[in-house]
Amino acid sequence: MKKLAIYVVILVVLGAVFLVPGIRNFLKDQFFPIATIENAVHISQEDYDVDLQGINVPSTNLKNFKNKPVFLNFWGTWCPPCRKEWPSIQRLYDRRKENVDFVLIAMKDEEDTVRKFLKENNYTVPVYIAQSPISEKILPKAFPTTFLLDQNGRILIKEDAATDWDAESIHQFIDNIVK
Repeated sequence: MKKLAIYVVILVVLGAVFLVPGIRNFLKDQFFPIATIENAVHISQEDYDVDLQGINVPSTNLKNFKNKPVFLNFWGTWCPPCRKEWPSIQRLYDRRKENVDFVLIAMKDEEDTVRKFLKENNYTVPVYIAQSPISEKILPKAFPTTFLLDQNGRILIKEDAATDWDAESIHQFIDNIVK
């Protein structure tokens, strides 16, 4: 009789979790916060309007990257943590450039210094220097700062520290957003 009562309680709890949206969403938010895209900040069309001088790619405007996921990184050659994460960014780019647009913006840097850094390290990730003001919404307060934006301009990840961008969890996350 005790076993039957335990089974009934478990069944009721599982039913509530799977059938009641409020409970399901609450548990999802608690245990999978990175998947809670509904509460993410959006980048507006105006925020995307940044003229970019291409360093190793043609010049463009950030708004040209609006309809695809974007790996947006703010960095500087003068920044040791930025330099530390570059190899993992290059590996991520090599594996995911077909699914995600990469926009790395060198900040507080001279064009010649950036070109030299890229050449010395054989880096091919697209690098730009902003030629117009950057929106406060994405302007970094620390370096490096990286955003992973979905095709609708939602910030899915914001990281303001050096990160291993070639980690399997990042690849899985990208696989989930490009489906």
